[in-house]
Amino acid sequence: MAGSAGLSLCGQALVVRGGSRFLATSTANSDDGSLFIYDCSTAETKPQENKGEDGQPVEKGSDTILASTFSESGNYFALTDDSKRLILFRTKPWQCLSVRTVVRRCTALTFTASEEKVLVADKSGDVYSFSVLEPQGCGKLELGHLSMLLDVAVSPDDRYVLTADRDEKIRVSWSAAPHNIESFCLGHTEFVSRIFVVPDQPELLLSTSGDGTLRLWEYPSGRELHCCLVSSLQEPDAPQNEKRFAASRITYCLQNHCVALLCDNIPVVYIFQLDAPQRQLVYKQQLSFQHRVWDVAFEETQGLWVLQDCQEAPLVLCQPVQGQWQSISENDVLRKVSGHLQGNWDMLEGSAGVGDSFSSLYKATFDNMTAYLKKKEERLQLQQLKRQRRKSPQPGPNGHTKKLKSGEESLGC
Repeated sequence: MAGSAGLSLCGQALVVRGGSRFLATSTANSDDGSLFIYDCSTAETKPQENKGEDGQPVEKGSDTILASTFSESGNYFALTDDSKRLILFRTKPWQCLSVRTVVRRCTALTFTASEEKVLVADKSGDVYSFSVLEPQGCGKLELGHLSMLLDVAVSPDDRYVLTADRDEKIRVSWSAAPHNIESFCLGHTEFVSRIFVVPDQPELLLSTSGDGTLRLWEYPSGRELHCCLVSSLQEPDAPQNEKRFAASRITYCLQNHCVALLCDNIPVVYIFQLDAPQRQLVYKQQLSFQHRVWDVAFEETQGLWVLQDCQEAPLVLCQPVQGQWQSISENDVLRKVSGHLQGNWDMLEGSAGVGDSFSSLYKATFDNMTAYLKKKEERLQLQQLKRQRRKSPQPGPNGHTKKLKSGEESLGC
């Protein structure tokens, strides 16, 4: 199973994951080049991890990292893997705090704003919470859905839990009483791939979907404020892609209110400006790359980091120059971090992007109407033929015609 390559940034802490491993380093110029590497295949295991809900042994996962995230302060980092484990780390300095079991394979996770809990969303539609303060504590079921969950987020005041599912819905639930639903954000026509609460505009939500749109919501009321069709932004000389647009990453820069959007299997990063007073997104530009882009993330002091499928240049750093984002080549931090990745390229080799699984989430459509109309036409033709045969005289045994009685069908002679 191919690993999923991903990039996470918080403050000056940078994490790159691939397969069952991740490496963590600092983007600070004063950093001595220290590196922390963790491999999930060496993580401690528990006897119950190899048992299903019915107590029967289940197949062990591949240890591939499925999702990962920093807490808001950057003091904690958490990940889930294909072996149904939730692994929690302290980052200053890096230390593994616990390895806990989750019920099912997870699709997304996030820390609460208070950093007291980790919320984990899984494929069955459930959200579990795990304590950060008690790293060995068991998970607690918080809320459930009838559809697979693809992302989870919390409001900056921890009042709401927001979930995105395969059935085109965004649900806003109360954190204190998750069975109470504040609102639904409805409008997407395909699965909702990513949701992102804007940190400095806590009532605003960004969402992306398999329908190829980026939308802005006032989520407490469920009101849609702006909708942008991403495919309409393609420049004439941009790489053309026949696949549908499903965004795999939304990242936001507080300094200049920029939104960067990465779509599944498309080596282009779309840049928007969030105009909060006007409650809209303003399209600015797109950055095209020669290699496959795995992930992107903003770092406030450096710029936009881009992780790509190129061993010679695994990272690209983009910064605004006269109002336009451009890649830069001369940067000591970029060279240092790229050197770390080149030395550990085997963990990224053969990786898939963070959103590659989205292609399987589109619901199959069938043209039942064509088949129905065809069968209906055949039935009408058969009925018409029978009526004609009833009306026409039928020859008898001696050559004389025989008039059929009402309701009698001729079998032929």
